[in-house]
Amino acid sequence: MEELKIFAPATVANLSCGFDVLGCCLDSVGDEMLIKKNDLKEVRITRITGQDLPMEADKNVASVAVKALLEQIKSDQGFDIEIDKKIKPGSGIGSSAASSAGAVFAVNKLLGEPFNNKDLISFAMQGELLASGNAHADNVAPALLGGFSLVRSYCPLEVLSLPVPEELRVVILHPLIEIKTKDSRSIIKQNVSLKSAINQWGNLGALVSALYTEDYDLLGRSLHDDIVEPVRSILIPYFKELDELVTKNGALGFGISGSGPSVFALCRGDENANKVKNVISEFYSDKEIDFELHLSSINKKGVKIL
Repeated sequence: MEELKIFAPATVANLSCGFDVLGCCLDSVGDEMLIKKNDLKEVRITRITGQDLPMEADKNVASVAVKALLEQIKSDQGFDIEIDKKIKPGSGIGSSAASSAGAVFAVNKLLGEPFNNKDLISFAMQGELLASGNAHADNVAPALLGGFSLVRSYCPLEVLSLPVPEELRVVILHPLIEIKTKDSRSIIKQNVSLKSAINQWGNLGALVSALYTEDYDLLGRSLHDDIVEPVRSILIPYFKELDELVTKNGALGFGISGSGPSVFALCRGDENANKVKNVISEFYSDKEIDFELHLSSINKKGVKIL
């Protein structure tokens, strides 16, 4: 193959209790990318539509991730990358991760698959390092692997795939304001109390158990964050009101998607998810804030070839 067109999915990271270690992959939201081989021995960004992003190869997360992959196998093969950017940067649903994961997935395919998808995570993390100053995997892992991903360890990197309950749906509200990941990370406390840590460990363990047993009620009770969400939620308009509203209308749980400003509600089944989506729309339509709403199932495959 000389070129490949792919769908690079959006993701929800953290899922309340899993800061920097837990994420899931969305099915109905994502970018499209076209990656072509070139004879110039260069990695180039040749076209970007949808958003204003750097064209310079050393400033774009997609090309930085690809260069990390090529350096690992000492390849001088060149590639041209075109991005139809449908995930707004700073939205909190894995914009940089989609570009990074999509690019390394496609390049790996065009090179004859020297790596498996888990191997690709470390290369995609270099894009995250450029974007946020931190090489976290909770977005790029589910983007590449699909479903739910748990980062057991960063050093050495070990990522586990978790099961997906069949009726699980995600409603995403994206207030059209930008919260840069670097800024959102800068306000997080670097030390936490033992009590908060114990609560967080318990919820994360319970969430993993709920995914395996398809216990939707337990899943909802596990979506609680004592550490990061109390600080970050002040940056998101009407966060507390939204939490109360969606919970009252049947959502399993509610939280911040990644670093925000997007928020997510997990729901059981299409009927509940549509109800939650409608009440969010009615509530936010009265506010002087533009917004986007998405309803998605969990994408079990990750990046897809188009």
